[in-house]
Amino acid sequence: MARLTMDVQGGIAQVTLARPEKMNAVDFEMIDAVIAAGEEIAARADIRAVVLAGEGRAFCAGLDVVNFARLAAGGAEELIMPRSHGEANRFQQFSLIWRALPVPVIAALQGVAFGAGFQLAMGADLRIAAPGTRLSVMEMKWGLIPDMGGMVTLPELVRADVLRRMTYTAEEVSAEEGLALGLVTEIAAEPLARARELAEAIAGRSPSAIRAAKRLISKAYTAGAAEVLLAESREQTDLIGKPDQMEVIAANMAGRAPKFG
Repeated sequence: MARLTMDVQGGIAQVTLARPEKMNAVDFEMIDAVIAAGEEIAARADIRAVVLAGEGRAFCAGLDVVNFARLAAGGAEELIMPRSHGEANRFQQFSLIWRALPVPVIAALQGVAFGAGFQLAMGADLRIAAPGTRLSVMEMKWGLIPDMGGMVTLPELVRADVLRRMTYTAEEVSAEEGLALGLVTEIAAEPLARARELAEAIAGRSPSAIRAAKRLISKAYTAGAAEVLLAESREQTDLIGKPDQMEVIAANMAGRAPKFG
């Protein structure tokens, strides 16, 4: 059974988790489907922004509990320790592939984003949540620690004491508190509509400049000042006077929308 749908229109790819009867709980098949969708998007030059969504009343309720038995039966060491995707394993790639995409990713959240679903959302560039959406690291509820990329993404978003509290207690955080903490970008009554609105705005900008901006911002959180400053200069030099930037200038001068190749 398909675990997600992907629709591409106007340079925007919408990837929707599609197990609404299970609140989009994550099983091994969904992990593989999400990674495959991310890999397809990464290979396509026509996609300029991505929207991540969940069908039904929840974005994602976390790991399907049936998977705990599968992990135990299959041998956790053999399933978790191999680095199957560069520095990451299969489970970490589920969320980190969105961070690694060359284009911005916007997650539209409603209902709950727990555990694996929470970490998936943290792999996005932006998170738009419906009022009352509930967020939780959750793994400690099952005697586990977050291991699906959250310890890479979360330190960029929240203070260390907040991360510790959420990890140690598995407590839920409302979208409203998540906004104050830095987990949520904004709250919207219709998060999917707002996510698509933002994606459309991004898709209308210079595609080369957007990709350069994502590379640069990612480096700003992982590199030292000298490397970041050099990257700023390199990215800007590679944009100035090139076709996309010249089209932006021409469009601005003519008072029209730019048209990119």
